[in-house]
Amino acid sequence: MAAAELAARWRAVRLEFFRWRAALSVAEKVALSAGMAVFTGLVAQVRIPLPFTPVPITGQVFAVLLAGVLLGGTYGALSQLMYVAAGAAGLPWFAGWAGGLPLGPTGGYLFGFIPAAALIGWLTERHIKLRSLAGQASLMMLAVGVIYLFGAVQFALVMRTGLWATLVGAVLPFIGVDAIKALAVACLSNVLLPKES
Repeated sequence: MAAAELAARWRAVRLEFFRWRAALSVAEKVALSAGMAVFTGLVAQVRIPLPFTPVPITGQVFAVLLAGVLLGGTYGALSQLMYVAAGAAGLPWFAGWAGGLPLGPTGGYLFGFIPAAALIGWLTERHIKLRSLAGQASLMMLAVGVIYLFGAVQFALVMRTGLWATLVGAVLPFIGVDAIKALAVACLSNVLLPKES
């Protein structure tokens, strides 16, 4: 089979997938959101503690970014709302198998997951130009910035730190790792997303 024919088939398959997703019932979309919430809880257990901050490196950001791509703005956000709400209610699926109200120094990141997934999904759905690799990489880093904003604000309030201490404890150590996650999801989304409506 020629490369051009394979490429044409792949374009058709990915367009059909997103048409299928759009045609699902609300109940089916909610079920997909619940599945992505479970995935977020599982990758949250990929956890690397850092000795100088209470904020660990986790796999959650990867799942959040992917939720926006696969589920769109509304249901990507819903998946993360489900994740945070169930964890707040006591389901032990936050990092380190923790559960309960996320009011500590790391809780702000969890709240930031919701608008981050929404932002990715809504902008990707509405702007075809953002479906390129460069567009997706930029969008992923913007979403990571939203997560950092929520995380840094709560970190500063709980830890009573100033701007520099907040950046050192809540943002700067994570930029490299999260950039890798963002680029990985951008590469996936560039392959998965149709470049036409």
